[in-house]
Amino acid sequence: MKVALFVTCLVDQLCPNVGMATVEVLERAGCDVTFDERQTCCGQPAFNTGYRKEARKFAERFIEIFETSDAEAIVIPSGSCTSMVKHFHEVFEGDAEWRERADRIAAKTHELSSFLVNVLDVDEVGAISNGKATWHDACHGLRDLGVHDEPRRLLNKVDGLEFVEMENADVCCGFGGTFSVKFPEISAGILDNKIEMIEKSGADTVVACDASCLMQIAGRLSRISSRVQVKHIAEILASQE
Repeated sequence: MKVALFVTCLVDQLCPNVGMATVEVLERAGCDVTFDERQTCCGQPAFNTGYRKEARKFAERFIEIFETSDAEAIVIPSGSCTSMVKHFHEVFEGDAEWRERADRIAAKTHELSSFLVNVLDVDEVGAISNGKATWHDACHGLRDLGVHDEPRRLLNKVDGLEFVEMENADVCCGFGGTFSVKFPEISAGILDNKIEMIEKSGADTVVACDASCLMQIAGRLSRISSRVQVKHIAEILASQE
């Protein structure tokens, strides 16, 4: 299957290794991956803070770029950005033509783990990784996209990796995009609860599908000198050691 990769802003700017791992995993699953360098932000920061006109500009840009692709699917290593694409039609209220175009793009857009399991019917990609890992359910992936079992199936098929379920895996990490900037004390309080559950699980690695959550969690783990590592699921699935 031919796949177009949308890499996300955080992956592009801060976690390029996640983008490369995503390509590795998709190619190992038999996909032909294309990447259009014209892509920019999906518009979620503007959308979530109420700037719908500005978000529309990003949505139009995304749609116009990916309409030119002959890929059968658009894959994103992020539940939150995938969720935003699914909500594109909301910024085109009263514009039937753009809403239809938005819906066509949304229908072929998938979060990485969901694409592997639900579209390709693949839950084993030849990954090898040591240690004990637990999973953090990012809010958009879980609540908006319904992604729950898919990453767990994939992690349980990684050779050498012990998967353990943490308590309250579905509880927010406190990031929430601009929420963590506007309400830092509340964000830190939510994050501390998540850190407690991660360490209680006994895992040496916490895995998630969103670089934003991992950035939030990694920051606090570093400040308390924790030995727990953070990894995107693409990095685990691309691992060969």
